[in-house]
Amino acid sequence: MAVSYARVRLTTEDDRRYRAYVEKFKLQRKNQKAIRPPRQRDIFGGQAEVALRDWLATQVSLDERRILEYEERRNRTAQIKYRELDALAIVDGVAWVFEIKASRTASALRRAVAQLNETRQILHLLFHRVGVTILLVDTGIPADSAAADALMQSDRPPPRRPEPLAEVLTALPQLQIIDTLTARSAGDDQVNLMLFSVDDIIALVGAENLALNWEEDDLYDELDDEPPPATTLFASSGDDDDNDDDNPLAAALRKAGLR
Repeated sequence: MAVSYARVRLTTEDDRRYRAYVEKFKLQRKNQKAIRPPRQRDIFGGQAEVALRDWLATQVSLDERRILEYEERRNRTAQIKYRELDALAIVDGVAWVFEIKASRTASALRRAVAQLNETRQILHLLFHRVGVTILLVDTGIPADSAAADALMQSDRPPPRRPEPLAEVLTALPQLQIIDTLTARSAGDDQVNLMLFSVDDIIALVGAENLALNWEEDDLYDELDDEPPPATTLFASSGDDDDNDDDNPLAAALRKAGLR
């Protein structure tokens, strides 16, 4: 099915049309009940996103217009859609988009790359050059296959084998690890990747301001390895290998519900 985009614009969270769309979506979901309350890792993911957005603001001038409105055309139908960009900077005519993830499996990178490539395609209708960068907070990603296998053979293995970082980097050569923001590229053939540890986030905001009691989450995983519904409004950027459905609008609305 052929997909194209048109009528692209950037706006803010206070935009009247966007807020009306959010309220309409939330109304449709009002009768949906969550299976379980948000986990500590989920809450941490939202906190890490805020911390890294604040950190980004000290490095580059962030644009307040983080809501991307566009018309998606599939065959003979057209629909207005929205997606929330985690952070956006426009420097010398170049649009820099940042996606912030916190995860314990590198599979999150596959979804982030696919989403950012689509976002870049849409933004190319407004900007000649669009650079995309993933800020990944590693909450326990195994470095290689041996580490993942050892984890599965441990006394308390996770419900599913976590995908190691090395496997994803090999499968997605478009991903390029950078150490500093100044090393990022705006090339269409590259998705920049910056890695952060939990200690990095603690250093930014302090442990007392973070949800770090993850032992409770491990108990949930042992009792119920089914992920929570992807459209619940309490979910966040945390551990998206379990609850990210790759729908940019749903992700934006989940964050709106969290806030």
